[in-house]
Amino acid sequence: MPHLTVHALESDLAGREGDLIAGLTEAVVAVYGEWARESVEVLLLGVAAGRWGSGGKVAGAPAPRVAFGIRATVLDRPDAAEVLGRLTAGITDALAAVIGEQARAGTVVEFAGTPAGHTGVG
Repeated sequence: MPHLTVHALESDLAGREGDLIAGLTEAVVAVYGEWARESVEVLLLGVAAGRWGSGGKVAGAPAPRVAFGIRATVLDRPDAAEVLGRLTAGITDALAAVIGEQARAGTVVEFAGTPAGHTGVG
């Protein structure tokens, strides 16, 4: 299951949650295919202004950070760089479309590969 955890300023998320969830899901489906739609999980975490820093200073308008949980086997594929590039571009496009173009340049997408058998569902 692809899991996306997005950290962004609360003011960037407020009132845009549905559009962000839909856009991020579409970005994943565009790479994985329609079969993945029902397994995409998106968690939006809003950070209050003044509670985000960079370089030892409060960040005025930080771009979103996305942690993308992905099966580790994807990272070992011969086309891994292309797949991760397409996912990064799609996620960044979705965020910029909803939050605004100012988010594009600094958006960070971090892929965390989970080995088979290292997750479970209640």
